[in-house]
Amino acid sequence: MAISFYKGTAMKNFREFSSIYLCVKPVDFRKGIYGLVNLIQYEINDEPFSGTLFLFTNKNRRNIRAVYWDKTGFAMWTKALEKEKFPWPKNNPVNKITLDQDQFYWILSGINPWKLNPHQELNYSIIT
Repeated sequence: MAISFYKGTAMKNFREFSSIYLCVKPVDFRKGIYGLVNLIQYEINDEPFSGTLFLFTNKNRRNIRAVYWDKTGFAMWTKALEKEKFPWPKNNPVNKITLDQDQFYWILSGINPWKLNPHQELNYSIIT
């Protein structure tokens, strides 16, 4: 298992998760770690002990929280933006969306993985 050490504490490498799920509905972040675990089990209907990373946002989308089980207990980290908002799906009828590693990093970087716009196609008839 790859572990990063930062100032004496260990943090799990995000590439080690079996899956990454984005929980679509905004969450009241006054809920602590066990409140989010409760949401995972009873509202999202998933297994919180599965080795999956669950990603949440609050109503204003300026904060995200990641929750996972690391075989010794639940872990949670938060990222808070000073400006702007995290990209998040809106009006989605499902409780969770599966993300791949790239989509996860795009969200953390502020890139919206659901609105990726390819380069505009160019249609020329002659070369000048």
